[in-house]
Amino acid sequence: MSYHTDHFPILGIQEFSDNQLMGCNLLFNELHGARSIDHPHKHDFFIINLFEQGVGSHTIDFTEYQVKDHQIHLVFPDQVHQWVIEKETIGYQLMISRDWFESFLPSLRFSASYYQNHPVINLSGEFFETFRYEFKAIQRELNHEKVFWELIQKRSELIGLLVSQCMEGAFKDFEMYHSNPIVSRFLQLIDIHFKTERSVSFYAGKLNISANYLNIVCKKHLNSSASSLIQDRILLEAKRLLKVSEMSVKDIVYDLGFYDHASFSKFFKAQTGMTPSQFKE
Repeated sequence: MSYHTDHFPILGIQEFSDNQLMGCNLLFNELHGARSIDHPHKHDFFIINLFEQGVGSHTIDFTEYQVKDHQIHLVFPDQVHQWVIEKETIGYQLMISRDWFESFLPSLRFSASYYQNHPVINLSGEFFETFRYEFKAIQRELNHEKVFWELIQKRSELIGLLVSQCMEGAFKDFEMYHSNPIVSRFLQLIDIHFKTERSVSFYAGKLNISANYLNIVCKKHLNSSASSLIQDRILLEAKRLLKVSEMSVKDIVYDLGFYDHASFSKFFKAQTGMTPSQFKE
């Protein structure tokens, strides 16, 4: 476990590799039986979990999801997660390094924020079998004495496209996110600048539109104001830091760009009904 400059305990893909000298970019694991991650943490790699049989719960960025049969669970780099999985569980897991994830992203055809809002996808029997075939094909290839990495990379990209295909019909808000490219770009910009930039006009300037028009677009497509979306991202990071990092509340206040402890506490309590210290406990 290493501590990076953003103060989170972060697990690297090498922590899970038997052969750390390979510079491994993808790992395959079978999930059988009970297991738990009691303390939330985050990874610097991308995880795709495919559950054949699932019993338990999986918490991703403080939202709890039930683990059920025929599901895909996605965990993006930097997301915080923990789970408790019961003994009946059978599943398969791909861990994709951050380097490969950058080239894998285009196969996820929609914005990362959309998948992060819907990290659990229920699969039809037919789709499950297709995913399992591809996961097993990667497992077989990894077991060869001379691994054909380019083929594995292409198979993982195919899995990304299959995830995209499943997404399209799975969630009612699909059109809301994808009928206007401004929304996706705005959410990407928030992710980059939220610690230092709070004003809607800053993001509107980056998008070459007026702040008023950005607000109209957000309300129309996401039923939320532009400023609320910025605040949501700050709140998520505050929760991550309070729960997972070794930072003091004082350090978190300044890391997130708040003027003082009082202004941070007021913001946090208004959003959650708890003080930062209460949430941390």
